[in-house]
Amino acid sequence: MLLTSVLYREAEGEVWVSCKIPGKPTIRGSLTSKGISSDEVPEVTASEEFVVQEVTKNRITVSCPGENISCTFLSPYASFSHIHGKNVSYLDISSGGDLGVSSSTDQTFKVWETHNTEVKSVLEGHTRDVFSCKFFPSGQEVLSGGLDSLVKVWSVNDGSCLATMKGHRGSILDIAVVADGQNVISSGQDGTARLWDSAQGACIAVVDDSYSPINAIAVAEVGNAVNLGSPKETPSNREVGTEGKLVVLAREDKSLEGVSLHSRQSVFDFEGSDAFNCCTFISSVGVLAGGLDGNIIHVDIRNPKSAVETVSWSETPVLSLVPFRDTYVASYGNGTCYIPLKGSEQVLQLTGPNRQPVFQVAAWKKLVYTCCRDGFIRKYEIPDLG
Repeated sequence: MLLTSVLYREAEGEVWVSCKIPGKPTIRGSLTSKGISSDEVPEVTASEEFVVQEVTKNRITVSCPGENISCTFLSPYASFSHIHGKNVSYLDISSGGDLGVSSSTDQTFKVWETHNTEVKSVLEGHTRDVFSCKFFPSGQEVLSGGLDSLVKVWSVNDGSCLATMKGHRGSILDIAVVADGQNVISSGQDGTARLWDSAQGACIAVVDDSYSPINAIAVAEVGNAVNLGSPKETPSNREVGTEGKLVVLAREDKSLEGVSLHSRQSVFDFEGSDAFNCCTFISSVGVLAGGLDGNIIHVDIRNPKSAVETVSWSETPVLSLVPFRDTYVASYGNGTCYIPLKGSEQVLQLTGPNRQPVFQVAAWKKLVYTCCRDGFIRKYEIPDLG
């Protein structure tokens, strides 16, 4: 069940709302803002299909009569476009929450301060677009990969390139940091996932080599939850922190595979309904993967033959999935972002983009950041989800 809408921060206007309930006709109606009150709260009414339950300065809660479902629409409390100007394609927030890093299709790649959005350093060295960028746990280095087939490590303080990793035969589609960052992983258009020594810039091993592009990867400690196997050969002494870890590969060919990072052995292989665009761990045994068809698949790695749950908040492609508190944030190709409330039929929708794809989401404590094709980075303060 889901309520969806596109809301704009305007004093007056009308937006359409729809309620999709499996097995029932879609209910459609509208919300109308008639102005802003003296205490800066929008005056919102709903068509007869819906009920407005609560309105505050930055959120509106709407329910569907006769159905146990409600949706809260939350607007950003800050948005800015000066860092790149157009089409922000990726972003991440440091573990301390004080820094952000983002990239754009205009080939700019920058580190900025989250409290005032001032640019701290410009990272120059990739010759083409940067598709993925992530902080190391220390917050002092950034990992990146892009269209030029290169994986790079950068200093946050002065923007210098500390290491460059070469080996992929096509675009880098995703990257991940292992443990404290002595090792990193990359996946590419060439169908390979590679483990690297980040200090030396050397490839330690090809973790997976398939014919299909690996659009996304996620790595996590799973311990004894599943049998990860043992390496057939003695691992390199440059391999650090791979024991007990599983890397999940989300592929273009509709497959979602879990591979032991230490032994390189396949642990599970799940067949989806369409190409997978993104994936993430939501627990040590739970994996989410988002597809081109809009489906989000929840897989338990201990019993991966069938999905625990399949949900669809939109019919457009799922572009990113990020764990958040005890739930997750999902962004879509139509500009919508959803946070389902665990154990209830309630969902929080982040508003702002006007049908422009939200390419990536990052979360830190109670804050969620999004980046969009319209050039804006948006910052949301998420209320208590209890």
